Amino acid sequence: MMGIIGRKVGMTQIFDESGEAIPATVIEAGPCPIVQVKTKEKDGYAAVQIGFGAKREKNLTKPVVGQYKKAGLSVRAMLKEFRVDDPSEYTTGNEIKVDLFEIGKRVNVTATSIGRGFQGTTKRHGFTGGKATHGVTTHRLPGSIGASAYPSRVIKGKRLPGRMGGKQVTVKNLQVVAVDAEQSLLVIRGSIPGPVRGFVLVRPAR
Repeated sequence: MMGIIGRKVGMTQIFDESGEAIPATVIEAGPCPIVQVKTKEKDGYAAVQIGFGAKREKNLTKPVVGQYKKAGLSVRAMLKEFRVDDPSEYTTGNEIKVDLFEIGKRVNVTATSIGRGFQGTTKRHGFTGGKATHGVTTHRLPGSIGASAYPSRVIKGKRLPGRMGGKQVTVKNLQVVAVDAEQSLLVIRGSIPGPVRGFVLVRPAR
């Protein structure tokens, strides 16, 4: 399923025909030039690689720069691959634009969530915490984590302090509420992961 790479612009609200205010996220999606078309005969699977954004050539590795030069394109900040059923529909150098999507269609959005740094169990997992009274010294501590003499180790998956956020997150079945082909803008109902100006991948939902 072909998708598109974009950059999160921010949140806003739009009004439908009945006057209801719809919270929405604006994404600057594309245009994304096709860098490489992979086929089952040559590569073992069918896929299309597309690029997005601007980046200086010296900040990329030589193999990646070589991919762009082979396609006759300037280097891009993001390079992603999408599996497709029929690669013959795509040609290197052509552009994937935001008109790939229609109003009312459902999409899946993938992005890296905002990093929150190293956090304790109260913030990271919603632990209640200890009593806020005299003599109590375990206000925000996680409490006992062991399992006694057997198995004498911390069980895998135990909710403990650690790094929070900064992970790849996919939100599914979001609705497209507006498409602006002239400005390459895609407006999606609701919120999506990641910071403002963060890269996002938008794919049609199954």
